[in-house]
Amino acid sequence: MVVMKFGGSSVAGAERLRAVGELVKAQIKRKPVLVLSAMGDTTDHILAAADAAIKKAFVSIEQIEELHLNTIKDLDLGEELRRGVKELFYELGSLLTGISLTGELTGRTRDYLVSFGERLSVRIAASYLAKTGLNAHAMDAWDIGFVSDSNFGQAELRNESWVRISSSIKTITASGILPVITGFIAKDEDGNITTLGRGGSDLSATMIAAACKVEEVQVWKDVDGILSADPDLVDDAQPVEKVSYEEAAELAYFGAQVLHPRAMQPCMKTGIPVLVKNTFNPLAPGTRIETIQDGKVPLIRAITSKKKVTLVDIVSTRMLGQSGFLATVFAEFSKNNVSIDMVATSEVSVSCTLDSDRDIAWIKRDLSRFADIDVRGGKAIVTIIGDVRRSSTILHEAFGVCKKRGIRVQMVSQGASKVNISFIVDDDQSPALVQALHAHFFAPVKGGAKKRTKPAAEK
Repeated sequence: MVVMKFGGSSVAGAERLRAVGELVKAQIKRKPVLVLSAMGDTTDHILAAADAAIKKAFVSIEQIEELHLNTIKDLDLGEELRRGVKELFYELGSLLTGISLTGELTGRTRDYLVSFGERLSVRIAASYLAKTGLNAHAMDAWDIGFVSDSNFGQAELRNESWVRISSSIKTITASGILPVITGFIAKDEDGNITTLGRGGSDLSATMIAAACKVEEVQVWKDVDGILSADPDLVDDAQPVEKVSYEEAAELAYFGAQVLHPRAMQPCMKTGIPVLVKNTFNPLAPGTRIETIQDGKVPLIRAITSKKKVTLVDIVSTRMLGQSGFLATVFAEFSKNNVSIDMVATSEVSVSCTLDSDRDIAWIKRDLSRFADIDVRGGKAIVTIIGDVRRSSTILHEAFGVCKKRGIRVQMVSQGASKVNISFIVDDDQSPALVQALHAHFFAPVKGGAKKRTKPAAEK
């Protein structure tokens, strides 16, 4: 058994669904379980309609309706499906009317609202696959055992989901059904629809894969897997054949957009491999994420960057011992519900980085009671993922590149995962540094990886 997850650009219309059908048929003997995102930019358009409703402006879902109804027409899927989809649009329109009347959007209502994208997507895809001769059935995630807490917008799956999902999927596939399941959504114990937050659709797929102990989970996107750098920055970025779960998590956390770290947790727990593939280029080998046991780790796997970062230097004014000072500092961050990207410490000082969109007014207000505070925006994190057992070599060569380019490194951190080394530099210098580091560590590849051209549905 395999799980095949298809992202929004992979199911963005009739042409893309035909391509998905070919990919599924090619692996039908492996008993695939499908997990789908909403079609194209549907979720963004739904949220835009909700924003208009809150402001009591003109609310239109015409663009969303056109995409889905035109897809049904192009695939010649019949009047019964069309009526069912129109019923969902009526429900969506009624919900938006309610939002307009109240002028507010609660977390519970927002999750209910955005669930329509996935619910529409699976019904159309399953209908098309059934038309091609496959025994495909659309299923909402809660009907196969996805039970979450009530943390709307960022729900966590409850432990009983493992048993319920495994039991449901095994029963369904044993009966010869090809399940086509909504990603991203679940229900809490009170029956309210919830969403799983960032990386939620991928998490749905990896959760099914881990619960059912399948052969592998395939995540089909619009890129050729994980690349050695952002192809929009580096023309000759190279596909990475395989990475460990830890390396993939670090890449995602520090800027790569292929797979969110939380989506990998179920597979990390069970050892199920993840294969990242490109629906627009299915012959590309993709990237395999798994437990790497052969001991052969290249010096550098990939280089990534994260812009719009704020650097905060905190220096004790009371000369507290290390444990007391650090405990006090991190207690303040915890109280304000702020997570830190990078941190470097000494006995009486802490340097850390935060996303620039964070409210940082509290930092000087709360921490200046016992420390001198220096806050500097406009920074970027450049991260090298590789064999940190050879960190001396990596640091020596990386600092040589920085010196040659006249780039001042303002902070260095080696992650606890032992697979990354990160630098803080000025925001406007990070693209040049990524390019220079890539040119230094990776031998040029003729032609390189083609720059990603975003499909129309992603723009």
